[in-house]
Amino acid sequence: MPKLRAALAALLALGIAACATAPADVVDRAQATQDLRILSADDMQGRAVGTPGGAKARAYLLGRLKAIGVQPFGSSYEQPFSFTDKEGTANGVNLVGRIPGAGSSDKVLVIGAHYDHEGVKNGEIYNGADDNASGVAGLLAIAAAFIKSPPEHETVFVLFDAEERGLRGAQAFVDKPPVPLERMALLLNFDMLGRNAQNELWVAGPTRQPALKPVVEALVKEAAPPVVLKIGHDGPPWKGADDWTLLSDQGPFHTAGVPWLYIGVDYHPDYHKPTDDFERIAPAFFGGAVQTVVTAARKFDGLLDALPREKPLDFPAAK
Repeated sequence: MPKLRAALAALLALGIAACATAPADVVDRAQATQDLRILSADDMQGRAVGTPGGAKARAYLLGRLKAIGVQPFGSSYEQPFSFTDKEGTANGVNLVGRIPGAGSSDKVLVIGAHYDHEGVKNGEIYNGADDNASGVAGLLAIAAAFIKSPPEHETVFVLFDAEERGLRGAQAFVDKPPVPLERMALLLNFDMLGRNAQNELWVAGPTRQPALKPVVEALVKEAAPPVVLKIGHDGPPWKGADDWTLLSDQGPFHTAGVPWLYIGVDYHPDYHKPTDDFERIAPAFFGGAVQTVVTAARKFDGLLDALPREKPLDFPAAK
């Protein structure tokens, strides 16, 4: 076993070095900003699951997936599901597509972000510009980059619905995946990429999957200015709401044993408030964050075969 780990570490080091010398993807920051602005506009009515606003956001995203060139599984991107909770019964719709890999590996990279938000409460629209129109814009930027220069591995793109109602869309995806969970080598999940007073963007997951740590540490050095990439919020010493393991759409993947990384900012004063508007997005930081997640996706695609299949560690702090 030590010899195997040493061999894997050497292979990973070579892969990281190769990725560092690869040409960088040029991100269309104007398009990412437009995607964020449109999704967080008042006419989307906060994009709550099962509402006309959610349907309008979904229609826009269907058009974007088609325009970029992402392929559906079968005849439709839409994967509907339903659930019942204390608020009642709701019908959600995940949007799922794929870009084929140029290589021969059967491993799959999954890119995720939720497109729903809180809707309208007491007459106020919760536009969710940062949470999570910003993460959706990052996902679309990766798709555009991967169409321009195809990934080595099949890449599945999933826009989750009903994250705000208890990660329902992510659970539905894990329960009925378009490809076997065993083929999913990694989920990259984006939730809130739009603003941070200290220009900090966090990567959660390496504490629970040590094999991913060297790649994430290399990625830290490649964060696009003004972004400062930090590692944490993924188990001890983080506790409660500061341990993000089960608090966004990576949660059901973690429980199912699928490796994952979460990228997002820390809580800010407009989190889950009607003031999370487009005007409060920090343009330079958002542009750097989108560039950084595109770089991350390209890096992990290039290293996917060198990563051992490692079930995420569970700690009492995540419960």
